[in-house]
Amino acid sequence: MGAKEQGADITSTANRWQVVARTLNFITYQGDLLLMKRAMHKRIFPGFYNGVGGHIERDEDPLTSARREILEETGLHVPQLRFCGSTHIDAGQATGIILYIFTGEADSREVIDCEEGTLEWLPLAPLLASLRNGTNQLPLVEDLPITLPRIFGKDAPPLPFFAHVSYDSTDQIIFRAAE
Repeated sequence: MGAKEQGADITSTANRWQVVARTLNFITYQGDLLLMKRAMHKRIFPGFYNGVGGHIERDEDPLTSARREILEETGLHVPQLRFCGSTHIDAGQATGIILYIFTGEADSREVIDCEEGTLEWLPLAPLLASLRNGTNQLPLVEDLPITLPRIFGKDAPPLPFFAHVSYDSTDQIIFRAAE
């Protein structure tokens, strides 16, 4: 079967749900978690903390994209990445997002400056505790209070997870994990 037989032409996809593929990466080092406070000039999540990542390029698979994004945005070498799960996001637009989520342990905490935002190492255990007991004060991207405990929590379900995110009529997140 050749490329033309894959069913990706306009007549095959005209009425199909389509997604933009992205990676989201959570890097740890000696008990700390690296998060990026997104720059205020960024269109997506300005001023909010998130992992590092971005779009998957045309010639990449999710793992290659994750490695590239980590290097570009942090300068870190992360020898082993682990696939943790994926989230399919329906933000009410014609095109959705599929997010491939990875974790990895860095071999250093020395990061580079990045125009995407400011990188900060945060102690992971206290962050998870603040999410568990509802005292978190960091402006986190809205799915992180759900996603981080699912990945790093001691009572977390087995990985990988698969989830779907949508929004209700008041624009509040609805996170559904597959069982």
